[in-house]
Amino acid sequence: MIHFSRWKIFLIVAICVWGVLFMSPNFMSADLRQSISDNMPSFIPSKAVNLGLDLQGGSHLLLEVEVGAVVKEQADDLLSQARSSFREERIGYTRLSPVPNGFRVGLRDLSDGEQARKILRQIDSERTELNEIEEGVYEVTFTEAGLRELTTQTLQQSIEIVRRRVDETGTNEPVIQRQGDDRIVVQLPGLDNPERVKELLGKTAKLTFHLVDQNGGLDSYQLPSRDFEGQMISISRRSMLTGDMLTYASPSFQEGRPVVSFRLNGLGAKRFCDVTRQNTNKPFAIVLDQEIVSAPNINEPICGGQAIISGSFTVQEATDLALLLRAGALPAPLKIIEERTVGPTLGNDSVAAGKLAGILGFVAVLVFMIVSYGLMGVFAALALCMNMILIFAILSWLQATLTLPGIGGIILTIGMAVDANVLIFERIREELVAGRSVLSAIDSGYKNALSTIVDANMTTLIAAIFLYAFGSGPVRGFAVTLSIGIVTSMFSAIWLTRLMVAMWVKKKRPQNLNV
Repeated sequence: MIHFSRWKIFLIVAICVWGVLFMSPNFMSADLRQSISDNMPSFIPSKAVNLGLDLQGGSHLLLEVEVGAVVKEQADDLLSQARSSFREERIGYTRLSPVPNGFRVGLRDLSDGEQARKILRQIDSERTELNEIEEGVYEVTFTEAGLRELTTQTLQQSIEIVRRRVDETGTNEPVIQRQGDDRIVVQLPGLDNPERVKELLGKTAKLTFHLVDQNGGLDSYQLPSRDFEGQMISISRRSMLTGDMLTYASPSFQEGRPVVSFRLNGLGAKRFCDVTRQNTNKPFAIVLDQEIVSAPNINEPICGGQAIISGSFTVQEATDLALLLRAGALPAPLKIIEERTVGPTLGNDSVAAGKLAGILGFVAVLVFMIVSYGLMGVFAALALCMNMILIFAILSWLQATLTLPGIGGIILTIGMAVDANVLIFERIREELVAGRSVLSAIDSGYKNALSTIVDANMTTLIAAIFLYAFGSGPVRGFAVTLSIGIVTSMFSAIWLTRLMVAMWVKKKRPQNLNV
């Protein structure tokens, strides 16, 4: 028990030094941390623990995803597929019109019924069903399972796009999660410009490129122009390109005016080259959220995969548009239905209360251990101090968000951290009472208590993992700090205290031990 191999000693010391280094930025000013980040190598720790919305203030937004718009868009797409297929097969139809969650079509010639039904059944067959309303009149609508799948997919895509957009603004550790069937909760700790974020989240950013239809044919529709206020421009319904073909977008300047430069993927570059070659000297429209931001002429084929979006942009508008295009388009519009601003005063009070509770609990545990176990209690107290250092070091390293429930998890860890030492010391006391020598009692105490300690901490860790997996918001914050605390307390109670006891025994060679 007294002997520790060199690699074990080195590992324990290295972990303790690492903990001190990564915890130290929490005691530095924000300016000093930024200076270290800018001027020192990346491996030098410069990040402090992120405080959650309830501790440092910020914005809380509840967004509603307009899933109905996606269902309508998908239903319109089904209708277009049916129209195209009927024309190819030369099937006469009438009353081809949208209905809730689908479309309806009537046949001119009832003898085409079998062929028409075959075509309609093949249109998104996994998510739709075919019903014959009356003879020669059919409805294709989404099934309940299809609607649920569409809703889930829309929510997941919306959350991912919202996360990308928020991350682009530089907000630290936002909380973005689903609530109910069609809502998203967004918490932005320390946000200093909520209006800009709300504006970014409120834009769908659906980008498409269309040829301008100067003749106003049946396959065209009109949209307002940003460059010419009050003017409507007729464009082809079929888009040449879509925003998902963009690989990058950034703000830049052309002739002193803000523009957005973009780069296309391989498929988009080829299609853009073909379209511009076939339509040289014709105008085309760049459409963003059902508004034509620019309608320039195609002066020559554009085959490099790079182009610009010009318009009457300000610098901020060009920057925001590039951000939106990089993040991607929302599958459905978002509507802000609730907004709350948490002031920093509440956060400061919460932090102060948490600090006071933590310090009092910490001191009480230290006093109890020293009074109860003497010198062995001092070793446990030192290990507890290192345990707290490691918890905050890991939180800083992971850039995890510390919330008020998270502080509760740390305070709980303070009490739990000495459980292992209590078990070990009590076992040592029993061995001494039984007449064993000091070395034998210490060795037996650590060995025999180990399985009990591991079992107790593993059951708590399993509970914390399930809390994190199935919980949300504050529950997850509690689970994170509790899980980290369990791991660090195992290290400090078993490895660190054992090393300190071993070094003391090796140096002092005590004949008696007062536990």
